[in-house]
Amino acid sequence: MSKPEEALYCFNETFNCSQAVFAAYAPEMGLDRETALKVAGAFGGGMGRMGETCGAVTGAFMLIGLKYGQTNTGDEAAKDRTYQFVREFVERFKKRNRSIMCRELLGVHIGTPEGSQAFKERGLKNAVCAKLVRDAAEIMEEMLK
Repeated sequence: MSKPEEALYCFNETFNCSQAVFAAYAPEMGLDRETALKVAGAFGGGMGRMGETCGAVTGAFMLIGLKYGQTNTGDEAAKDRTYQFVREFVERFKKRNRSIMCRELLGVHIGTPEGSQAFKERGLKNAVCAKLVRDAAEIMEEMLK
């Protein structure tokens, strides 16, 4: 199973978008799946269902940090490289999806009762979010090579 397929499978297991993307790749970077699921758990629905940055995007950001992030004081090169990869990811994601904001991507604010209801009624989890998870995982697949 490819990593994008793994991410989609995880998403369909009822994990959120951020968990799905992060947990698909984290084990190959030394972080066990259970810890990855816990770490990413708060980022779904645009960070705690606030409709902000898409969870699939934040899952990718955490992967970029896990792979390239600064670990030593003064390692500006690592920090710069990490930020460069984040900007590259966003550019690619926006090219596919026009935005990285959850409520813009969904057309509803899932943090409100009305938005949550519309999300369910319109089947946006399968109609929109599954594609975003796959897109984020596919972009990460390309970037991690």
